[in-house]
Amino acid sequence: MRNTLALSAALLAGLVGCTTPGSAPPSPAASARAASNSTVQDALWLDRLTWGATSADLAAVRRDGRAAWLDAQLQARTAPLPEAAQAQISALSIQQPLPALVQKMEAQRKAADALTDDTAKAEAQKAYQQALTQLAREASTRALLQALYSPQQVQEQLTWFWFNHFNVHQYKANLRAMVGDYEQGLRERSLGRFRDLLGYTAHHPAMLRYLDNDQNAANRINENYARELLELHTLGIGGGYSQRDVQELARVLTGLGVNLTGDKPKLKPAQDAQYRRDGLTEFNPARHDFGDKTLLGLNVKGEGYAELDRVLDLLARHPSTARFVCSKLAQSFVADEPPPALVARMAERWKQTDGRIAEVLRAMVAAPEFEASLGRKFKDPSHYVVSAVRLAYADKVVLNTAPMIGWLYRLGQAPYNRQTPDGYPLDENAWAGPGQMTTRFEIARAIGSGSAGLFKVEGERKDRPAFPQLTHPLYYEAIAPRLAPATQQALGQATSPQEWNTYLLASPDFMHR
Repeated sequence: MRNTLALSAALLAGLVGCTTPGSAPPSPAASARAASNSTVQDALWLDRLTWGATSADLAAVRRDGRAAWLDAQLQARTAPLPEAAQAQISALSIQQPLPALVQKMEAQRKAADALTDDTAKAEAQKAYQQALTQLAREASTRALLQALYSPQQVQEQLTWFWFNHFNVHQYKANLRAMVGDYEQGLRERSLGRFRDLLGYTAHHPAMLRYLDNDQNAANRINENYARELLELHTLGIGGGYSQRDVQELARVLTGLGVNLTGDKPKLKPAQDAQYRRDGLTEFNPARHDFGDKTLLGLNVKGEGYAELDRVLDLLARHPSTARFVCSKLAQSFVADEPPPALVARMAERWKQTDGRIAEVLRAMVAAPEFEASLGRKFKDPSHYVVSAVRLAYADKVVLNTAPMIGWLYRLGQAPYNRQTPDGYPLDENAWAGPGQMTTRFEIARAIGSGSAGLFKVEGERKDRPAFPQLTHPLYYEAIAPRLAPATQQALGQATSPQEWNTYLLASPDFMHR
């Protein structure tokens, strides 16, 4: 036990000290010197573009080449999941259309609020909140199963990225009932044109409620969404807009809100033709400011619903938007401080393709800066947790994602739980503190010692047998050769398979991708 604690302390010390960006790559492991450098590089390349390289990924790249693998990944499509994963997703109640789901929850809320007995009312309101929480938990389950097992790994990486970029917080109003639908729409558009993503988020009830645009009306202007649309979603800070532009955009956005009922508002005959309804989102002309606006030098005639499309076209094609979003993509996929030359080339490709994300990514991956960065990007909590489970159970579908959700809460990056609209930070400094490293070691020990509850089915008393098999071909071919001497030494002193698994998953080497 003393030896285990000593090794644990040494590993933790290494973890805390391993976070200097640009550190030299680890020396090859003596036991696997025969593995080619190209295999190691391919694995590092896959680690960056997936939620953690698997043996199957590596075999595909070695068989068909990187270009063919990337071509297949950049085609937005619905890929079949393993049967056990798909069965779990199909059973979720969030699979139903959003309007029906939200209206059902609204009926439950109103019934609870209408009760006159205080005890019964409190219990009913508690049940309503628990039902909302369960819906968000289901969305987390679906997202994690997709990240773990979808063959379309680049699409899943981007789904997480876009949700973080267009962030909403689950505990605002009834957003727990909406985040699953919101995320699914981002998934479907993740590799397409940025303009389509922008339009989707601008019309989704989750965004409109989160940033209070459902309260934005003529003579009662609310600037929250307009400000974040410019600062966080498109142009970025320093992108060339003024406070006047925020105010004018807020006027454009008046009347665009959310209707949780099936009822159409009463309108004057002249307004009726301007009314729009799509699901829970509505444009109510009675709440719109029909005056002319001037935004970023563009004269926007006060014609109602069509104003927003004109403005979104302008923002999506603005050079500041290309630079800002490409910089964030490069920060997520390349380096905490992305090389300016790389960002400039990505922005130029954005301009050439009208903001087609797949083509911008293709330019990024082809860049020498991308290759040079492999193995040096520190994993945020989501990448750490998902990559650890992918490595431990690449060929065995987990039956319970609750432990993973719990780990992400402990690490401070729970799904849909960033309160502020800026999304979770993407840089190493946010996630590399001693407390974070200690928690990661505990997670490594939980996964390395057994199933960690990942195979405990609801209603069953015990976990189903599932011990992680980390010494599969991926380890010998691509992981072992890049382990640092200190990690090799720790693994060599492990006194059990459980300790060996823990030390690998807690190693400084595994903290990078």
